[in-house]
Amino acid sequence: MADALELTRLIKEKALNMGFSGIAIAKATFMDEEARRLEDWLNQGYHGTMAYMENHFDLRTDPNKLVPGAKSVISLMYNYYTPDLPKAMDDDGPKVSMYALGTDYHKVVRKKLKNLFQYIQQLAGSVEGRVFVDSAPVMERDWARRSGLGWVGKNTLLISPSKGSWYFLGEIILDLTLNYDLPIKDHCGTCKRCIEACPTQAISPEGYLMDGSKCISYLTIELKDEIPKEFAGKMDSWIFGCDVCQQVCPWNRFSTPHSEPSFNASPELLNMGPDDWNALQEESFNKVFGHTPVKRTGLNGIQRNLRFIKEGR
Repeated sequence: MADALELTRLIKEKALNMGFSGIAIAKATFMDEEARRLEDWLNQGYHGTMAYMENHFDLRTDPNKLVPGAKSVISLMYNYYTPDLPKAMDDDGPKVSMYALGTDYHKVVRKKLKNLFQYIQQLAGSVEGRVFVDSAPVMERDWARRSGLGWVGKNTLLISPSKGSWYFLGEIILDLTLNYDLPIKDHCGTCKRCIEACPTQAISPEGYLMDGSKCISYLTIELKDEIPKEFAGKMDSWIFGCDVCQQVCPWNRFSTPHSEPSFNASPELLNMGPDDWNALQEESFNKVFGHTPVKRTGLNGIQRNLRFIKEGR
C-alpha cells in the first residue's frame, strides 16, 4: 500500500477528475470549539422549529461516533453555479434558490462520493468509512473550514478565495491516515455587504452569526406553520430558499458555471412566468419539481409561500 502522502495525492487527483471542484483533508478529532458554538446557538433558539438540530449532539461533534476509529475527514466541493435562471426571476416574480433548480443534489453528489470511496478502498485495501451529503449530523461547513477549503464568512457560509461559495459540500469520514491540510485565514475584512443586504436581518450586525429562525430559507422550507406576519414585505419574492447573501458577496465574482448536466433547470422551469407559478396544480408541480429539492415543501408549501409574498406587497 502507498504511504499517506502518495495516497492523498492519488485521492485528490481522482476527485478532481470526477468533477469535484475542491478537496482537502482534516484530521478526525473531537470538535471542541465547534461544540461550544453549536450549543450556544441552540440555547439562543436560532434553530427555530428545527428540533432535529438538538438531536445527536455527540454525533455532530465527534467523528468517531459516526465511524469508529476515524482518522481522516475528506471534504469536497461540487459546483452548482449557473447564470441560467427562470425568467420569472428577471421580472420580480417568484424566486427559487439556485441550488434547487436541477436534480436533487443529495443523489448526484452522494453517488460520486460513493464512487470515490470505492476507489480509496481499491487503493488502500481494508478501509472503513461513510459518505455524507447534508444527510446526517455532520458539521460539513466546519470540517471544510478545518481542512482549508475556505473560511466561514460573515454570512456563515464557506467561502473559497478562488471559487466563491456556490458549492455543495460532501464528506468522507474514514479510518485511514492521510496527509492533512491546514485552515486558511478569514478574508471578509471590513466588508458587510451580506449583512446589509439580508432582507430579514437574519445575520448579526457583526456577522458570523445567523439567526436561522429569521432566514428566508428557513421560513420558506423548514417552517411548516404559517410564516409570521413580521416578515410580510421582506421576502424579496423568494418562495424556496434565498441567495441574497451569496449574490452580493464579492468573492463570487470568481464563480464559473457548473459542468453537471443534472443541475440544469428544465425548460419548463426556465420558462415559467408568475402566472404559471400561480396556476400550478399537483400534476404540473410533480412534473417540473418532482426530481428537484423543491419537492420537499410540496405544492402546499409553495402555495403558502406564494400567498405570503403576494399579501406582503
